[in-house]
Amino acid sequence: MNDVPLLELRDISKSFGPVQALDRVHLSVPTGLVTALVGDNGAGKSVLIKCISGIFAPDHGAELWQGEPVHIRTPHDAAALGIETVYQDLALCDNLDIVENMFLGREKSKLGILDEAGMERAATRTLTSLSVTTVRSIRQVVASLSGGQRQAVAVAKAVMWNSKLVIMDEPTAALGVTQTAMVLSLIQRLADQGIAVIVISHNLNDVFAVADRLAVLYLGRMVAEGPAEEFDRQRVVELMTSGKFSPRRIPTQAERPLANQS
Repeated sequence: MNDVPLLELRDISKSFGPVQALDRVHLSVPTGLVTALVGDNGAGKSVLIKCISGIFAPDHGAELWQGEPVHIRTPHDAAALGIETVYQDLALCDNLDIVENMFLGREKSKLGILDEAGMERAATRTLTSLSVTTVRSIRQVVASLSGGQRQAVAVAKAVMWNSKLVIMDEPTAALGVTQTAMVLSLIQRLADQGIAVIVISHNLNDVFAVADRLAVLYLGRMVAEGPAEEFDRQRVVELMTSGKFSPRRIPTQAERPLANQS
């Protein structure tokens, strides 16, 4: 088995003037697993994913892709590697249908004419592979979709270009219980297909429901990273709010209160 992570960040730092947004951050993202990136507001989550997706260039540190050094300086660099990001606003056009959204800016053509049939087939294949079956038609206008369906379309748009890593920013925010379950299932299907997933979420119930690994940021530093089974909610909350974890110590015999004696 290849133990080399798909993506590895080493000593990534990023400043904006006097503000140190990221401070020597390490992160490993294995193939086919869901890595949850958690942290309080201002912890550096958005800056980190923007460094991975090519919006920001790190000031310092190394980025390795399948063990080889890379320089991700633009979103085009990220896309060329197979990195796609689904931001919280989803970046969908409400007035276009599902197919038009999935191929926006990447339309297929034959002899200078849009290949509508080819795009419909490709969109259908991708949605079927993700078990997205709740939309009435792939020609349904996105404005008519539910929140969960919109999230599914945004993910399908990301993965249909041979993606290897999909980053999802707060994918269940403002969704109801049923739609949240649908999106969490969608995330699991991505991992089952061998795609690495980074999920940014404040909802620890969702995190523990879907994550294989957790990474906790605190004030721009990575304070914990590892398999999800090594964490519980108490530990994650303490790490998010203080940057450290104090395990509960079992009191010694001398410290225990004496039993009442008759």
